[in-house]
Amino acid sequence: MTRISRRGLLRSGAAAGVLAATGLPLRAQAKKGGRLRAGMNGANTSDSWDGRTHSDLFMIASAQGSVFDNLTMIAADGSLQGELAESWEASSDAKTWTFNLRQGVTFHNGKAFGADDVIESFQMHLGEESKSAAKPIVETIEEMKKLGEHQVQFVLKAGSADFPYLVSDYHILIYPAGQIEEAIQQGIGTGLYSVVSFEPGVRFVGRRVPDHYKGDTAGHFDEIEYIAINDSTARMNALMTGQVDAINRIDFKTEALLKANPNVMIQEVPCNQQYTFPMLTDISPFDQVNVRKALKYGINRQEMVDKILLGHGVVGNDTPIGPANQYYHGEMEQLAYDPDQAKFYLKEAGLDSLDIELSASEAAFTGAVDAAQLFQASAGAAGINIRVVQEPSDGYWSNVWLKKPFCACYWSGRATEDWMFSTAYEAGVPWNDSQWDEKDSARFQELLVMARANLDSDSRRDQYFEMQQILRDEGGVLVPMFANYVQAISSKVGTPDTIGNLWQMDNARMAERWWFS
Repeated sequence: MTRISRRGLLRSGAAAGVLAATGLPLRAQAKKGGRLRAGMNGANTSDSWDGRTHSDLFMIASAQGSVFDNLTMIAADGSLQGELAESWEASSDAKTWTFNLRQGVTFHNGKAFGADDVIESFQMHLGEESKSAAKPIVETIEEMKKLGEHQVQFVLKAGSADFPYLVSDYHILIYPAGQIEEAIQQGIGTGLYSVVSFEPGVRFVGRRVPDHYKGDTAGHFDEIEYIAINDSTARMNALMTGQVDAINRIDFKTEALLKANPNVMIQEVPCNQQYTFPMLTDISPFDQVNVRKALKYGINRQEMVDKILLGHGVVGNDTPIGPANQYYHGEMEQLAYDPDQAKFYLKEAGLDSLDIELSASEAAFTGAVDAAQLFQASAGAAGINIRVVQEPSDGYWSNVWLKKPFCACYWSGRATEDWMFSTAYEAGVPWNDSQWDEKDSARFQELLVMARANLDSDSRRDQYFEMQQILRDEGGVLVPMFANYVQAISSKVGTPDTIGNLWQMDNARMAERWWFS
């Protein structure tokens, strides 16, 4: 079976071609054994094994990266590989996708994996009351068919060239059919590590599953221990003193201390991670496009890259599509800090000045409070008076994000444009953190549906370019900067040459891909 890349598929229009899974590379240098201890932020006391609720690194790495599997996965080099699916093929219009499932796979409780598990796991995300961030993906499915014990067919409401990528979303974990409630309570998946203990917001310990279907090419540690350390200074100290072997999100202000330690290595991975300030466009004054334009010109993007990222990133242009995406509009004129333009748009909105609150917390991103204060200073020159509200880290994602009208946030990029847009900018989706919909731009929503089913690469590029232009000019999310993933590991930890840039910590799959050297 020939593996066709996404770019090749779209360029040729050969949607009826078959995409086959590739195997994991052999790593002769990878040693077996030991317990990997990682200190990570993003943990909350409300955490659970329900993938529909996962929103930050700690649970992504614990669930998708350790205990559970998906149908497909994004490799470190950005290519698409099979996980619980061995191969997949599409109809000529990309509306019907057939997945051939792996045989001989078992859940941690001994149940055999098959087609029923896939269908029930996808159905979890549906229903009027569902708050799953993957609901927009699963809702595009018109019918799910079991063609055999190890074959599933999805008939979509409209063609989607990206569908095999979308089912790798970290919310769409595969649970045992008929036992989903039990699996959520206990953490029962098909992943490389089974649950030894789990204290929400505190710690997760997993043990390597013997005779796993991924064999000896993945999951080199005997055990993994993930420790919740939401404070960046505490994470650094834990690594420096040998309490943990790896940490995410280092504080750039203390980077020199880590570099000076011969037992520590810094990993810096350019990516599409974006630090943002979403505003709810259905709440005054953010429902006025001229107010949004004033804020766009009132933020000094380069200052934030220099002072918050300390150069570890690039300026953003108020669109979530970054340099790592296929259809990134790099030629689009960059928005620049211009207090006079900001004043002009305030007057267009009928205002001489503007008083607003901006909620921020280190939970949003390291340096978020400082970034909000920089925004406060730069916007003040345009008559925009921002009161920075420093929010507690615990509960930030449940109490502030999506609830307060203007706040700090971060997003990992997505492998495809449709994945990013359909997660955060499609009308009505749970994680649309600006409430961006037809009232703001009917054209954007129309283009989103059109581009999703478009198999002509040149035409699709034009559509995504126009969507990025709309967001830059009128959107309700400020994207002042793209931040590199900067994390640190002990010198005794070995890693592949290529580190994934979709999520932090090697696409959150360090338990699968790293080893003790």
